[in-house]
Amino acid sequence: MALAPDIRRLIDRLGKGTPFPELGPAKARAEYRARIRELAGPGPAQICPAEDTELAGVPVRVYRPLGVTGPTAPGVVFLHGGGWVIGDLDTHDMHARALAVAADAVVVSVDYRRAPEHPYPVPLDDCWAVTEHVAQHATTLGIDPTQLAVAGDSAGGNLAAAVALRARDAAVPLRAQLLVYPVTDPTMSTTSYTTYANDHYLTADAMRWFIDAYLPDPAARTLPLAAPLHAPDLAGLPPAIVVTAEYDPLRDEGAAYADRLRKAGVPTTEIGVPTVHGFLEFVHEIPAALRARDNILREFAALIRADRG
Repeated sequence: MALAPDIRRLIDRLGKGTPFPELGPAKARAEYRARIRELAGPGPAQICPAEDTELAGVPVRVYRPLGVTGPTAPGVVFLHGGGWVIGDLDTHDMHARALAVAADAVVVSVDYRRAPEHPYPVPLDDCWAVTEHVAQHATTLGIDPTQLAVAGDSAGGNLAAAVALRARDAAVPLRAQLLVYPVTDPTMSTTSYTTYANDHYLTADAMRWFIDAYLPDPAARTLPLAAPLHAPDLAGLPPAIVVTAEYDPLRDEGAAYADRLRKAGVPTTEIGVPTVHGFLEFVHEIPAALRARDNILREFAALIRADRG
């Protein structure tokens, strides 16, 4: 199947800028924020107020849709993507708002410290600190403690998978995990890294730059909490939705992680989307991306609220 013409036109347009590795972290962050402002339409701010605050000493943005009152609401800790380097609360604001509205949930988006200034495990430690705090203070936050989930896209999917592993080992109950085109194997050794190395929005060179920033020590790139696909045991993790994009260097590692989850007895839904990495950024320009996003969020909302009795 060929890449849809509207997606091809969009990524060709976006690909005319200077590659992030050539810009350096500060300029790449500014360029990414400008790109998101260009792509993002109006979000559901009127039905989903947000508050910037701190939890466990980490800056967060808490989204609470109008009409959602606790302590019966689901809660989702959301971990933004952007290669651990260039994303932030604002670049992923529309993702968090859409998730909150779709799931009628309180969403806590984590402003974790970023690489290369703060390499592994600092970003993960920030994400874990917030998740643990939310679990311990769920009722105070208006969250049903039995309906707490974690979600993330790309590098945020990597962090979400690692947080789920830490939560299992610390006996912190999570209801579900949503991993959207996640990084699960930073060794960059899968076939899709070669097949889609260039010309499909996310490039292999950009991923190498991101991974070098987050995991400067190559020996860390197979540690379970840096590379969830390398975790020796995935049993006991919360039910998962794993989303892959067909034309994505990360496709194979996402599919491999979904397969390992299933083989470990974890209820897992794998959703493959015939598009490129980062398609959540395109929902206001590409109708198919919007349909895919809405379907993913419906599935996740149902998973959080599913009767496990």
